[in-house]
Amino acid sequence: MTTSSLNSRIIDTLRRQIATATLAPGHKLPAERELATLFDTTRITVKDALSMLETEGLIYREERRGWFVSLPRLEYNPASRSHFHEMVRAQQRQAQTQVLSCETVVAPCELVTEMGLSPLSKLIRICRARCIDGRTVLYVEHFLRPELFPGIEQQDLSQSLTALYQREYGLEYSRSRFDICPTAVRGEAASTLNLSQGSPVLAVSRINYDQFDRVIDCDREIWRHDAVRIRVESLSF
Repeated sequence: MTTSSLNSRIIDTLRRQIATATLAPGHKLPAERELATLFDTTRITVKDALSMLETEGLIYREERRGWFVSLPRLEYNPASRSHFHEMVRAQQRQAQTQVLSCETVVAPCELVTEMGLSPLSKLIRICRARCIDGRTVLYVEHFLRPELFPGIEQQDLSQSLTALYQREYGLEYSRSRFDICPTAVRGEAASTLNLSQGSPVLAVSRINYDQFDRVIDCDREIWRHDAVRIRVESLSF
């Protein structure tokens, strides 16, 4: 068989087994060397086939752990007021949040413009890892205006920040501005998501306004692309 035919055979076989749940969500695939022996081909051909299935979101790779069958994607409506834990629970999944760091930083240059700040302004930067059904799928950085959230460093930051803002500071989101685009993962986000540097991810950046129409924070989300589906319904005309 030609390399192209072998590649198609591997893809079709794995795709059918995933579709019928013979290979169940979360199942670890055999090592690339074992798959090469099974299909009587080379590891290069196997890697090409697995990369195609990864692009489709059917499987995912974790650094130093191997390949796994993807779990169902989380449906994510950025326009919804539902917070992460509430959104995950509503889809009969389990959510967890781990706080990685909380520190005061000089505002990144692009946020000075985006958030209408003065040069060299300070922001509170909170980094968190978010899991669905025990798998880390989201790395998020929150940049908060410190004058609006005094003492937030002492709060339980593993909970919903949306609820915390309302309960402790009397602030509610009124509207948000989103930017959504595919990108390549780097730095702490890559290690947190168990991805190799440069792997494809989905980036969601959100500038949030409160009920007084002030910019209060910015969220930068990095999603494993196989873990999420963006779904937005248009308003009726």
